Amino acid sequence: MRSLARVLVTGGAGFVGSWLCERLLDDGVEVWCVDDFSTGSPQKVAHLAAQRRFHVVEADVSDGVPDPGPLDAVLHLACPASPVHYLRLPLETLRVASTGTVNALELARRHDARFVLASTSEVYGDPLEHPQREDYWGHVNPIGPRSVYDEGKRFAEATAMAYRRTHGVDVGIARIFNTFGPRMSIDDGRVVPAFVRAAVTDRPLPVAGDGSQTRSLCWVEDTVDGLVRLACCDLAGPINLGNDQETTMLALAHTIIELTGSRARVEHVALPEDDPRVRRPDLQRARELLGWEPRMSVEEGLKRTVRWMEDVLG
Repeated sequence: MRSLARVLVTGGAGFVGSWLCERLLDDGVEVWCVDDFSTGSPQKVAHLAAQRRFHVVEADVSDGVPDPGPLDAVLHLACPASPVHYLRLPLETLRVASTGTVNALELARRHDARFVLASTSEVYGDPLEHPQREDYWGHVNPIGPRSVYDEGKRFAEATAMAYRRTHGVDVGIARIFNTFGPRMSIDDGRVVPAFVRAAVTDRPLPVAGDGSQTRSLCWVEDTVDGLVRLACCDLAGPINLGNDQETTMLALAHTIIELTGSRARVEHVALPEDDPRVRRPDLQRARELLGWEPRMSVEEGLKRTVRWMEDVLG
């Protein structure tokens, strides 16, 4: 395992990025957080601002990644990650997944740094294999509305591996499954904040379709621990990072209603186009090669998320 002293995180003021910056600082690392705040927010890292080893730079990595000097690792998280954002910013999503990834790889190449790509389970599309193993190539609609994110991340993975083969860049690819916890944007349409916000305000929980589609929910600090472990080793991956506990969206809605003591009810809404029917990672590689698996139970994570949402909403 390598040690990290100086690290740059693109998308560091996003949900997962802010937790990653915090973890690295706790580990004694000097952190450069680069974000254009198009979907991230300075507020997500405001509690870190007083730390002298923490530097925030506002920049769009599609235009270029600021170079702070020698680096041990570049962790590339910059990209709109929720349907609300990437459907609102389709061309920007494609640009950061392509040009932004190239720029981040060039920075890593320049400093002989480890490069970790935050890819996604969405590269598997609406999978015909369940659970999803890393050697599954996916079932993706390349021209649908979600393709700007799905295919963007697939392109980013291909680019990272081309840099590894052509230039010898030390690349690691993480395929992140649904992650949740405090600091999620409460209005970005992702299922946990949407359900929790509705429940604590006694409004209908918007369940898409009949709610039989499944997701696997991973606590954010567990996901971040997997990213740090990947940054500190020489595995190329891809490596799935997620929780292999699976739940239907209807069951999740009822769980959140019960945890909040809400009077809310479920409201069925239209199923989004190309919405995956199932999603669950095979974690054999993560367990064997990274020594990683999720530790936080979904129920306890949801309880903590509910308390945070209640504080946010006052």
